[in-house]
Amino acid sequence: MNKNYESLKLFFERPFFRNPKNLFILWVIILPIISWLKYAFGNSANNFLIFRQVFWHTLNKLPLYGEYASEYKDVNHYGVFFSIIIAPFAAMPQWLGLLLWLMVSGAFIYFAIRELPNAKHLFLYWFCANELLTSLYMQQFNIAIAACVIFSFVFVEKEKDGWATFFILLGAFVKIYSLGGFAFFFFSKHKLKYFLSALAWSVLFFVLPMIISSPGYVLSQYFAWFNDLVDKNNLNLFSAYTNISLLGLVRKISHSTSYSDLYLIAGGLGLFLISYLRINQFKNLAFRYFMLASVLMFIVLFSSGSESSGYITALLGVAIWYTAAPWKRTKVDLALLVFAFVLTSLSPTDLFPHYLRTEIIRPYALKALPCTIIWFKLCYELYTKDFALNLSTEKHRVRKFSMTLNLNETDNITRI
Repeated sequence: MNKNYESLKLFFERPFFRNPKNLFILWVIILPIISWLKYAFGNSANNFLIFRQVFWHTLNKLPLYGEYASEYKDVNHYGVFFSIIIAPFAAMPQWLGLLLWLMVSGAFIYFAIRELPNAKHLFLYWFCANELLTSLYMQQFNIAIAACVIFSFVFVEKEKDGWATFFILLGAFVKIYSLGGFAFFFFSKHKLKYFLSALAWSVLFFVLPMIISSPGYVLSQYFAWFNDLVDKNNLNLFSAYTNISLLGLVRKISHSTSYSDLYLIAGGLGLFLISYLRINQFKNLAFRYFMLASVLMFIVLFSSGSESSGYITALLGVAIWYTAAPWKRTKVDLALLVFAFVLTSLSPTDLFPHYLRTEIIRPYALKALPCTIIWFKLCYELYTKDFALNLSTEKHRVRKFSMTLNLNETDNITRI
């Protein structure tokens, strides 16, 4: 295994894979265009049709959560504030709006990852590239949710708490998952500013849709949104294409309806909150990174609305978990990482036999299994490990690595 790992490591250390320009082109240009071509050659852009109609329905004061069979399949489940976000793309011709939507989504998550301090950016990009492509194929807003959570962490680290809460609420007023970003409140050095800015952004995002509609309409749609989410949760329980989560894994394997998901959610939340008892570890960046990884996995694993194409969020959590540890990762950790990449990222692709995908993996939500195992291991490490960085070891590693590169290459790697 060590020989194979070293060969793989040498392969990905080639200049092409280490060039930030190539990564930018891949994430922001190539992958969105590949996804757009899928639409151009006759495949459905149904999610984008739903998105753009949120704007037009809000503008015309039509119900946002009804069925519009002549416009698109399924129904909208996003908050009325989404009408403001999607407005520029909805006003364009459909083909152009979709292309720019995909490119902006790729750029959003690309820059969010790039802003993570002292992270293994190269690994994060390459490890999650296929999952990004999967999300782009489905025109998913979950890409933005992942970016919002990461930015909420980044700006707390930069002590720019106003921007941290901006990104949390930007995502939360569309899909509530982004509220997980509030987990980093305890790392803020300006908690009053954090609280007040969250309050201000909440008011602003609440009233903004009123500019293109009316106060009465917006209020009615917020009530309708709540009812829609309750109904959708009930429909998700045994759905083949949603509830791909820890909740769904348990539900679909047990085939039981005799318990409430709230028991599992409360248990998971309890395991998550125990980490905050280690206040003496808050000062360590690695510990805070583990909390970021935990949030990114938690909001997917403990949601009945999780879809296969939304796993860009959880897989980023897996990659951060693996790379942020200030200790040497074991063969078991490496095996879990590979397990996550194969089963979580590759299982929806044609690399897996059709029967395996449709009769085993999808019906039992097995895509969630690797992330579930890793999340429990991450929790254990949060409870027991010392996250203080061994500075002498790190300096030696950086010095040894720098000797293998010329100055220009080193500057490029430092930039990303």
